[in-house]
Amino acid sequence: MIKILLAAAFLTVAQHAGAQTVPEPSDYRMDHYRSPVPATLQGGTVVGPEEAHALWASGQAAFIDVMPQPPKPANLPEGTIWRDKPRISIPGAIWVPNVGYGAIADVTAAYFRDALNAATQGRADHPIVLFCLEDCWMSWNAARRALEWGYTSVYWFPEGTDGWGLWDYPLERIEPHHGQPQTQ
Repeated sequence: MIKILLAAAFLTVAQHAGAQTVPEPSDYRMDHYRSPVPATLQGGTVVGPEEAHALWASGQAAFIDVMPQPPKPANLPEGTIWRDKPRISIPGAIWVPNVGYGAIADVTAAYFRDALNAATQGRADHPIVLFCLEDCWMSWNAARRALEWGYTSVYWFPEGTDGWGLWDYPLERIEPHHGQPQTQ
Protein backbone atom coordinates (compact mmCIF):
# COMPACT_ATOMS: atom_id res chain seq x y z
CA MET A 1 0.00 0.00 0.00
CA ILE A 2 2.80 2.42 0.88
CA LYS A 3 4.55 1.63 -2.42
CA ILE A 4 1.33 2.45 -4.32
CA LEU A 5 0.95 5.77 -2.48
CA LEU A 6 4.59 6.68 -3.10
CA ALA A 7 4.27 5.78 -6.78
CA ALA A 8 1.12 7.92 -7.09
CA ALA A 9 2.84 10.85 -5.36
CA PHE A 10 5.88 10.52 -7.64
CA LEU A 11 3.66 10.41 -10.73
CA THR A 12 1.81 13.55 -9.62
CA VAL A 13 5.08 15.42 -9.01
CA ALA A 14 6.47 14.23 -12.35
CA GLN A 15 3.31 15.35 -14.18
CA HIS A 16 3.47 18.81 -12.59
CA ALA A 17 7.20 19.12 -13.28
CA GLY A 18 6.56 18.38 -16.95
CA ALA A 19 3.58 20.69 -17.18
CA GLN A 20 4.07 23.72 -19.34
CA THR A 21 3.93 27.04 -17.53
CA VAL A 22 1.56 29.63 -18.91
CA PRO A 23 3.12 33.07 -19.34
CA GLU A 24 1.23 36.06 -18.04
CA PRO A 25 -0.15 37.93 -21.07
CA SER A 26 0.36 41.65 -21.61
CA ASP A 27 -3.38 42.21 -22.06
CA TYR A 28 -6.72 40.57 -21.24
CA ARG A 29 -7.40 37.01 -22.31
CA MET A 30 -9.98 37.21 -25.11
CA ASP A 31 -10.86 33.55 -25.78
CA HIS A 32 -10.47 29.98 -24.52
CA TYR A 33 -11.39 31.09 -21.01
CA ARG A 34 -11.38 27.54 -19.61
CA SER A 35 -7.72 26.66 -20.04
CA PRO A 36 -4.56 26.70 -17.93
CA VAL A 37 -3.84 30.07 -16.34
CA PRO A 38 -0.56 31.76 -15.36
CA ALA A 39 0.84 31.45 -11.85
CA THR A 40 1.18 35.23 -11.58
CA LEU A 41 -0.83 38.44 -11.70
CA GLN A 42 1.34 41.54 -12.00
CA GLY A 43 0.37 43.99 -9.26
CA GLY A 44 -1.79 41.45 -7.41
CA THR A 45 -1.24 38.63 -4.96
CA VAL A 46 -1.93 35.04 -6.00
CA VAL A 47 -3.38 32.89 -3.22
CA GLY A 48 -4.14 29.20 -2.88
CA PRO A 49 -7.01 27.60 -0.95
CA GLU A 50 -5.35 27.87 2.46
CA GLU A 51 -4.47 31.55 2.06
CA ALA A 52 -7.90 32.31 0.61
CA HIS A 53 -9.56 30.53 3.53
CA ALA A 54 -7.46 32.53 6.03
CA LEU A 55 -8.57 35.78 4.33
CA TRP A 56 -12.19 34.58 4.37
CA ALA A 57 -12.01 33.52 8.03
CA SER A 58 -10.54 36.89 9.01
CA GLY A 59 -13.55 38.69 7.52
CA GLN A 60 -11.21 41.42 6.30
CA ALA A 61 -11.46 40.73 2.55
CA ALA A 62 -14.39 40.94 0.14
CA PHE A 63 -14.81 37.81 -1.98
CA ILE A 64 -15.92 38.46 -5.55
CA ASP A 65 -17.10 35.51 -7.66
CA VAL A 66 -16.99 36.27 -11.40
CA MET A 67 -18.38 32.98 -12.72
CA PRO A 68 -20.35 33.73 -15.91
CA GLN A 69 -24.09 33.20 -15.94
CA PRO A 70 -25.47 31.67 -19.13
CA PRO A 71 -28.17 33.80 -20.78
CA LYS A 72 -31.68 32.53 -21.33
CA PRO A 73 -31.74 31.04 -24.85
CA ALA A 74 -33.60 33.30 -27.27
CA ASN A 75 -35.18 30.42 -29.16
CA LEU A 76 -37.05 28.74 -26.30
CA PRO A 77 -40.59 27.77 -27.23
CA GLU A 78 -43.25 30.03 -25.72
CA GLY A 79 -44.28 28.88 -22.26
CA THR A 80 -40.98 27.10 -21.56
CA ILE A 81 -39.87 27.53 -17.98
CA TRP A 82 -36.26 28.71 -17.71
CA ARG A 83 -34.31 28.15 -14.54
CA ASP A 84 -30.85 29.60 -14.11
CA LYS A 85 -28.20 27.13 -13.05
CA PRO A 86 -27.53 27.71 -9.34
CA ARG A 87 -24.09 29.02 -8.36
CA ILE A 88 -22.52 27.25 -5.41
CA SER A 89 -19.78 29.47 -4.05
CA ILE A 90 -17.84 30.70 -1.05
CA PRO A 91 -20.20 31.87 1.73
CA GLY A 92 -20.60 35.63 1.74
CA ALA A 93 -19.13 36.08 -1.74
CA ILE A 94 -20.65 38.62 -4.09
CA TRP A 95 -21.44 37.01 -7.44
CA VAL A 96 -20.80 39.42 -10.29
CA PRO A 97 -21.33 37.28 -13.40
CA ASN A 98 -19.95 38.02 -16.85
CA VAL A 99 -17.40 40.68 -15.83
CA GLY A 100 -14.34 38.52 -16.55
CA TYR A 101 -14.48 38.47 -20.32
CA GLY A 102 -11.55 40.10 -22.09
CA ALA A 103 -13.74 42.84 -23.54
CA ILE A 104 -16.83 44.01 -21.68
CA ALA A 105 -19.53 46.50 -22.53
CA ASP A 106 -19.67 49.84 -20.71
CA VAL A 107 -22.81 48.74 -18.85
CA THR A 108 -21.01 45.58 -17.69
CA ALA A 109 -18.00 47.61 -16.56
CA ALA A 110 -20.34 49.94 -14.65
CA TYR A 111 -22.02 46.89 -13.05
CA PHE A 112 -18.62 45.55 -11.99
CA ARG A 113 -17.49 48.94 -10.63
CA ASP A 114 -20.74 49.17 -8.65
CA ALA A 115 -20.18 45.72 -7.14
CA LEU A 116 -16.55 46.49 -6.26
CA ASN A 117 -17.57 49.81 -4.72
CA ALA A 118 -20.27 48.09 -2.65
CA ALA A 119 -17.91 45.30 -1.55
CA THR A 120 -15.13 47.70 -0.52
CA GLN A 121 -17.28 50.51 0.89
CA GLY A 122 -15.64 52.72 -1.74
CA ARG A 123 -12.10 52.08 -0.48
CA ALA A 124 -9.60 51.17 -3.18
CA ASP A 125 -7.26 49.74 -0.52
CA HIS A 126 -9.87 47.30 0.88
CA PRO A 127 -8.71 43.69 0.23
CA ILE A 128 -10.65 41.87 -2.50
CA VAL A 129 -10.33 38.23 -3.53
CA LEU A 130 -11.41 37.49 -7.11
CA PHE A 131 -12.18 33.94 -8.19
CA CYS A 132 -14.20 31.69 -10.46
CA LEU A 133 -13.29 28.06 -11.19
CA GLU A 134 -9.95 26.36 -11.58
CA ASP A 135 -8.30 27.07 -14.93
CA CYS A 136 -10.67 29.92 -15.70
CA TRP A 137 -9.36 33.18 -17.14
CA MET A 138 -12.48 35.07 -16.06
CA SER A 139 -11.05 35.66 -12.58
CA TRP A 140 -7.61 36.61 -13.94
CA ASN A 141 -9.19 39.18 -16.29
CA ALA A 142 -11.43 40.54 -13.51
CA ALA A 143 -8.51 40.85 -11.08
CA ARG A 144 -6.43 42.61 -13.73
CA ARG A 145 -9.34 44.99 -14.41
CA ALA A 146 -9.67 45.80 -10.69
CA LEU A 147 -5.94 46.58 -10.57
CA GLU A 148 -6.25 48.86 -13.61
CA TRP A 149 -9.13 50.66 -11.89
CA GLY A 150 -6.86 51.49 -8.96
CA TYR A 151 -7.64 48.76 -6.42
CA THR A 152 -4.45 48.19 -4.47
CA SER A 153 -5.11 45.06 -2.41
CA VAL A 154 -6.16 42.56 -5.07
CA TYR A 155 -5.90 38.85 -4.39
CA TRP A 156 -6.43 36.37 -7.21
CA PHE A 157 -7.54 32.87 -6.23
CA PRO A 158 -7.01 30.84 -9.44
CA GLU A 159 -8.28 27.55 -8.02
CA GLY A 160 -11.61 29.18 -7.23
CA THR A 161 -14.52 27.19 -5.90
CA ASP A 162 -13.02 23.97 -7.29
CA GLY A 163 -9.96 24.31 -5.04
CA TRP A 164 -12.05 25.62 -2.15
CA GLY A 165 -14.30 22.56 -2.33
CA LEU A 166 -11.35 20.16 -2.54
CA TRP A 167 -10.19 21.47 0.83
CA ASP A 168 -13.70 20.79 2.14
CA TYR A 169 -14.27 24.44 2.99
CA PRO A 170 -17.92 25.52 3.19
CA LEU A 171 -19.90 26.34 0.07
CA GLU A 172 -23.39 27.78 -0.35
CA ARG A 173 -25.76 28.86 -3.06
CA ILE A 174 -25.46 32.54 -3.95
CA GLU A 175 -27.43 34.88 -6.20
CA PRO A 176 -26.06 37.46 -8.66
CA HIS A 177 -25.34 40.98 -7.44
CA HIS A 178 -28.26 43.19 -8.43
CA GLY A 179 -26.79 46.63 -7.79
CA GLN A 180 -27.58 49.42 -10.18
CA PRO A 181 -24.75 50.16 -12.62
CA GLN A 182 -23.08 53.50 -12.12
CA THR A 183 -22.75 55.87 -15.04
CA GLN A 184 -19.20 56.46 -16.11
